[in-house]
Amino acid sequence: MGRRRKGAPDSGVSGSVIVDKPAGMTSHDVVDRVRRELGTRKVGHAGTLDPDATGVLVMGVGKGTKLLQFVTGVDKQYEGEMVLGVATSTLDAAGETTGTWTMAVTPELVQAAANRFLGDINQIPPMVSAVKIDGRRLHELAREGKEVERKPRPVTVHGYQTEPTADPLVYKMSVHCSAGTYVRSLAADVGTELGGGAHLRRLRRTSVGPFTLDEACKLGAVELAPESVLLRGMPRLEVDDTLAAQVRVGRSLGPAGGSGRFAIADGSGDLLAVYEARDGEMQPVKVLASSNQ
Repeated sequence: MGRRRKGAPDSGVSGSVIVDKPAGMTSHDVVDRVRRELGTRKVGHAGTLDPDATGVLVMGVGKGTKLLQFVTGVDKQYEGEMVLGVATSTLDAAGETTGTWTMAVTPELVQAAANRFLGDINQIPPMVSAVKIDGRRLHELAREGKEVERKPRPVTVHGYQTEPTADPLVYKMSVHCSAGTYVRSLAADVGTELGGGAHLRRLRRTSVGPFTLDEACKLGAVELAPESVLLRGMPRLEVDDTLAAQVRVGRSLGPAGGSGRFAIADGSGDLLAVYEARDGEMQPVKVLASSNQ
């Protein structure tokens, strides 16, 4: 599909897109490409990927952008390569070399070092991250040659597996972690644990919550799915016309019949809102449909 003409009406499409992000593009670059393909400005993404990284990027279109908040906090899985003996300014292959070491390791030693970062840990955001301090993103300050104090942030590493390659100083790594985990830091930390340094290369995100590479499309062949796909795994409740009218204006639905969050749909199966059990009642979190629709 060609570029939408400037000033042309928005297509009004709505839904979700799971993209396999290519290397060499920012996540915002991908948003722009999807906008052009679908002819709409209303496109957003959940969970930024570095320009050099590839893999799963979850996107919302139209009403789907309102549901991205339910995707950003989910666990993620990554694959990449840990290069031992070389540290870089960005902790990945894009940075300048800041140190080199002669390192002699075994697969057992590398895995043992990785195991020390399993579970609940605290990570200091790298200076090349998008974290904001005093209104400035860290990577902006880093480009200016500045380094500021950063507070550790709690994350959880559920799995961290390493595997040797033909190169004795390059190890494949796979990580299952909570949102907000810096995988490049995990690679660098293993290098430090082994008495030297390391950096990450060829990072690929293989899943974001329930969304995997198996369903991801390539740019140029974008496949639009319903926005309700973004709530995959969330319990779903269908309501009658009377309750649907209340949902559309964000009213409480009375005593909660369970706990957690629920996707609320009308009798036709159209998604209306996300509600949660709060203070003993079903309360709105995000309303998608309005009473004048």
